[in-house]
Amino acid sequence: MNKKILVTGGLGFIGSHTVVALQERGFDVVIIDNLSNSSIEVLGGITKITRISPEFENLDLRDKQAVNNFFEKYQDIDGVIHFAASKAVGESVQNPLLYYENNLNTLIYLLQQLKEKEAPKFIFSSSCTVYGQADELPITENAPVKKAESPYGNTKQIGEEIIFDTCSAVPHLKAISLRYFNPIGAHHSANIGELPIGTPQNLVPYITQTAAGKREQLSIFGNDYPTPDGTCIRDYIHVMDLARAHVIALERLLDDEQAENYEVFNLGTGKGNSVLEAVKAFEKVSGKKLPYTFVDRREGDIVAAYADTTKANGVLNWTAEFNIEDAMESAWKWQQKLEEKN
Repeated sequence: MNKKILVTGGLGFIGSHTVVALQERGFDVVIIDNLSNSSIEVLGGITKITRISPEFENLDLRDKQAVNNFFEKYQDIDGVIHFAASKAVGESVQNPLLYYENNLNTLIYLLQQLKEKEAPKFIFSSSCTVYGQADELPITENAPVKKAESPYGNTKQIGEEIIFDTCSAVPHLKAISLRYFNPIGAHHSANIGELPIGTPQNLVPYITQTAAGKREQLSIFGNDYPTPDGTCIRDYIHVMDLARAHVIALERLLDDEQAENYEVFNLGTGKGNSVLEAVKAFEKVSGKKLPYTFVDRREGDIVAAYADTTKANGVLNWTAEFNIEDAMESAWKWQQKLEEKN
C-alpha cells in the first residue's frame, strides 16, 4: 500500500510541482488548499501531467475545527509537507498580523494533530530569509539566524523554533525544515507553473508578464547595492529541483534510520545571480528585449544571498540539475501557454 502524504498549499507554485514529483514517485497525495492564492485549475494541470487526480480538500487551516475534522477523516496520513502560508515580504510589512495568524496558527494546528500519530513525519517550507543578510557567502546551515528583516521572515524563524521545540518534546515526531533560496521556473510540460493572483510579488512572473505585454515594464528595486552591477544577488533554483528535494527529504524521514529528530537543509544552486543577470538570462532564452526601470529599494530586501549546498548534496544526495536559463525558458513557455488560454 502506498504511503499517503498531505500537502498543504498543494495548488500553489511550489506545492503543485511537489505534488507532481510525489505522485511520479508512487505516493498517494491529499491536497489541502483554501484557494486564496491559487486556482482550482491547477488540479487539472497536475492530473494532466501524472494521469492521477490527487484527493483535494478546500479547507482553511486557520480553522482549528476544520483541521481536526480533516485528520478524523484521513487517519492514514503518513507524512505532511507544509507549504500553506502567506509569502510576500512587502505585504507582511504592511499587514503583520495577517502573516502571524496565517503562518503560525496553521503550523501549530497541524503539529497538534501530528503528535498524536504513531510515527509522524513533517516537512516545513522554510526560507533563506531566516539568515537575514548573512556575514559570509555562500550561506551554510550553521550561519546565525538573525533578526528578521520582515514579519514574513520572522514567521519562518518562529515556525522553525516551534517545530524544534515540538520535536524535542515529542521524540517520535521527525521533521525537516527546507530553507529555500529563490524558486523560479515551471514544469517542462507547461501544464503547471507560477500563477500569481493580481500583481506578481516575485521577479520572474513579473518578467514573463512584461515580455508578454501584460505589464508596461519591469521595476527593479534598487541599483545602488554594493554588488558588481548594483542590483540584488539571489540564488535562483528551478522549482522542479526544489520539488525533487522534498521527495528525497520525505523518503529520508520515512526510510532512513539515520535521520535525526529534526534537521535543516539549504536548497539552492550554490550560485548567485543579480537581478540584471536574471533579466539577461530571460532575454537570451526568449529572444525578447525586456523594458525595465530602476526604482527605490524595497523595504525588507537584503543585498545578497546564495546557498552553500554541501549538506544537502552529501546527506540527501541531492543537487540542483537545472540552471537559471533552463528555469527562465520553462517560465516563458508557461507564460506563453497562459496567453494562449486568454
